[in-house]
Amino acid sequence: MRAQTQTLVLDQSYRPLEIVHWTRAVTLFFQGKCEIVSEYDGFIRSTSLVIKMPAVVRLLRMFRRHKKPVKFSRVNIYGRDDYRCLYCGERKRMQELTYDHVVPRSQGGKTTWTNIATACEDCNSKKANRTPAQAGMRLRKQPVQPVDLPAIVIELSRESVPDAWRDFLYWTGELDE
Repeated sequence: MRAQTQTLVLDQSYRPLEIVHWTRAVTLFFQGKCEIVSEYDGFIRSTSLVIKMPAVVRLLRMFRRHKKPVKFSRVNIYGRDDYRCLYCGERKRMQELTYDHVVPRSQGGKTTWTNIATACEDCNSKKANRTPAQAGMRLRKQPVQPVDLPAIVIELSRESVPDAWRDFLYWTGELDE
């Protein structure tokens, strides 16, 4: 998705919540649920209206998310395991991680929260198509189905962040170097 088709959504306190497509942001605006905080230079044109493309919007009311089970996904598995290999304990970037079936599928293992562990490429290769015991490896903690996840982390690079978002994002020291 190109940067100018994405809109940063803030909560009432100007904290980042999520990134949505511009069409969702415009819908929220016309429903009276948000205000436009920052705009791109591009325009949205219809037969009766011309507005600037929203870059950042702020929700006007607090909302409660209904408690839903955490969605099973690769990113949520990495978040549950704090982006660490559950075999060697090393923290890695998302691109350097994979997920591993603790009990391999070839041995009857299922793709479930309790049978999937975050693994670095080296440990995943070493374990191969075996259980940790068969491979002589040990899990640092047992995988569990989370009730909720820690704060959402959205990985962005300096090159991919639109200028309009910079005042609303919290940076680690890596970006400031």
